[in-house]
Amino acid sequence: MAITLFNRECPQSNKPNATLSDIAQITMGQSPSGSSYNEDGNGEVFYQGRAEFGAFFPRRRLFTTEPKRMAREGDTLMSVRAPVGDLNVANEDCCIGRGLAAIHSESDQSFVHYLVRAQGRQLDAFNGDGTVFGSINGKSLKELPVFLPDNDAIAHLESQLKPIDALIRRNDDEIQALERMRDTLLPKLMSGDISVSQVEIPTQLNNHLSDCLASDWQRGRRPIGFFYLPCPAHRGSSCRFASPS
Repeated sequence: MAITLFNRECPQSNKPNATLSDIAQITMGQSPSGSSYNEDGNGEVFYQGRAEFGAFFPRRRLFTTEPKRMAREGDTLMSVRAPVGDLNVANEDCCIGRGLAAIHSESDQSFVHYLVRAQGRQLDAFNGDGTVFGSINGKSLKELPVFLPDNDAIAHLESQLKPIDALIRRNDDEIQALERMRDTLLPKLMSGDISVSQVEIPTQLNNHLSDCLASDWQRGRRPIGFFYLPCPAHRGSSCRFASPS
């Protein structure tokens, strides 16, 4: 949605009239000493390259007690070594290694993120031809030609993109919380420390939705978004509805 909105309002097919450094501050990563790395949470979160990238935000793996170059929360993180141009957004202040660059804007961070995302074809040219290891240096990234509309248009587009990014962030925070809960509970379930034998599963949902689900089930259709557990009392001829999956 956000990409479509950006491409419609700020098409990069227009003739470039600026460079990336005209609207953003660019910090090239620098790797700290390998002896400072740890997985115990000591020091700053450290991302060496795109190996920690997720769908939108990176996932913690390493920390460093000797950070060199930092990215701020909200900055766009870009892979500067093959494959050049992969993007994530920093969901916290973090140290970045030489495989990444941080792209920062004081007032138009969402706009800048989608601006960089729209340069995929340009950035792909830095990926080499199979015989050369792809990379982009700081000078080339700062001088990357882009099309910028006037300041009012940028501010208007930022006001539309920022709430979308905030929603993506909230959803990702919830996903991470659920992942932590899973990682805590699953070993306990597997070891028997927690038992689910006494958990009651409702035989049906007490609303109109349950009637629709039952009707679909009886006609042999499995409604999307729900899963089912066999009901031993009915030997499979009827099923209990479980919660939405």
